[in-house]
Amino acid sequence: MALAARALGARTMYLEPPDPDLAERVRAVSARWGGSFEVVAAPQWKRIVREFDGPVVHLTMYGQPIDRIEPRLARASRILVVVGGAKVPSELYRLATYNVAVGHQPHSEVAALAVVLTRLKGVPGPRSWPGAQQVVVPQARGKKVVDRRRSP
Repeated sequence: MALAARALGARTMYLEPPDPDLAERVRAVSARWGGSFEVVAAPQWKRIVREFDGPVVHLTMYGQPIDRIEPRLARASRILVVVGGAKVPSELYRLATYNVAVGHQPHSEVAALAVVLTRLKGVPGPRSWPGAQQVVVPQARGKKVVDRRRSP
C-alpha cells in the first residue's frame, strides 16, 4: 500500500497499527528514489479523521460509485483517503465525508487506492523526484538504473 501510494503521488500514509519497521523501509525507498513520502504512526486514527481539513474518502466496495463523487473531490486541495482491511470499524463509515467504491465486487485495497489516485492526480509519467539517488532510464527491453551518487 505504501509503495503504491508513494508512486502515485501521495505524500503521507497514516498507519494503524504503527509499524516502525515498515516506516523505515519506506523512508529508505524515498531516500534512494527521491520524494518526501512518509509513513506516520496513527494510533488515534479517529482523531486524524475528525480533524482533517478536507474531505475524508473511505474506499469500500459498499460505497457510492467513484463517478458520482469524483467531481466533488477534484475541487478539493487536500484529500484524506482511508483504506481499511477486512474488519473496518463501523464508525469509519459514519466519520467519512464520502464512502466511495471503485467497484461493487471484492477487490484489492491497493487496486482501489491506485484507481482513485490516478483518477484524481492523473497517471504519473516517467520522472525522477527531488533528492533521488537512483533514476530509472525507460527502455523497451531490459532494466537500466542510473545511480546519481556514482555518475560524473
